[in-house]
Amino acid sequence: MSAALIAIVAVVVVVLLFLYASIKVLREYERGVIFRLGRLLPEPKGPGLFILIPVVDRMVKVDLRTITLNVPPQEVITKDNVPARVNAVAYFRIVDPKSAIVQVENFMAATLQIAQTTLRSVLGQHMLDELLSERDKINTILQTIIDEATSPWGIKVSIVEVKDVEIPADMQRAMARQAEAERERRAKVIAAEGEYQASERLKDAAAVMAQEPITVQLRYLQTLLEIGSTNSSIIVFPIPVDLLAPFMDKAAKSAEQSESHSPRAAGT
Repeated sequence: MSAALIAIVAVVVVVLLFLYASIKVLREYERGVIFRLGRLLPEPKGPGLFILIPVVDRMVKVDLRTITLNVPPQEVITKDNVPARVNAVAYFRIVDPKSAIVQVENFMAATLQIAQTTLRSVLGQHMLDELLSERDKINTILQTIIDEATSPWGIKVSIVEVKDVEIPADMQRAMARQAEAERERRAKVIAAEGEYQASERLKDAAAVMAQEPITVQLRYLQTLLEIGSTNSSIIVFPIPVDLLAPFMDKAAKSAEQSESHSPRAAGT
């Protein structure tokens, strides 16, 4: 009785082990690449429930979700001979599970190596200013090159982004001085433009005053009103030259008369 029980238990254990080894369940984002006696089956298995032949079949599980690949900092020399440390991030996913397993030994390591070499190569063909200001253009170039290189492996690269650009401290100081000089130039241009516009308005005002002399008197009265509203202890009254003309003429005539009655004039 005990021997029969042991045999039954052994059979149950064997059956359970067989079922555990043969029945597989894959999630919606997983696929199973099956090798039967070393030969690749035409179609991957999954998602859901399927059966493998123990010992005969071997399954390699592949994740179809988007993978985030961090590219470590790379030492690059830009086209204008500026050293920089640049790191990036790439987003890719597997679109052909069979090629990702059969065509390359380790698709993750291979994609990382391609991303590193492409990053150094592409950035070495651009100026530092382009690297800082035309980031979208460089990202597109990187994505296109890496995607073409990994396409035979069944990998689709969707996004490549340059994250950080580190440049030497002396170069940062030079760029700061350049930015400050640019701001000063813009300030001077704006100030000169303001003076030019003000001079244009003054010219127009002078033309109006020349046509209407009464405007000069109105401006004179306005100036007196502005001076009177201040708390200054010194008040300057602007007097038009026209008001002083009679006095100046009288002074000139008296000077001529005194010169005519001088002894020199009498001797002649």
